[in-house]
Amino acid sequence: MKIGAEITSQPATAAEVQKQAKLIDAAQQFEATMLQELLKPMQHGQSSWGGGENSDDASSDTISSFGTEAVAKAISKGGGFGIAKQIVSKVTMEHQRNSEKNLPQH
Repeated sequence: MKIGAEITSQPATAAEVQKQAKLIDAAQQFEATMLQELLKPMQHGQSSWGGGENSDDASSDTISSFGTEAVAKAISKGGGFGIAKQIVSKVTMEHQRNSEKNLPQH
């Protein structure tokens, strides 16, 4: 999902582009973490990977955790619930507002 192009309308320097990319990545990671927490109860309701046996070992928990994390990241990268987009929008607007306050008056 291309978040940054929708929010910024003015040309940016390389440093600004890099900061925006970091902000987008952090917002998507935050949303993925939230989604992962929402998906956790679903992973505990599934039977073990082996099928009929009840497996509570650490390896199956780890595999389930990695699977839940991957699904959460994919949902977030695809747009998720729009949380990352809102974070980027609000942080960008606040940054622009603070930048305007710091401009020298003529």
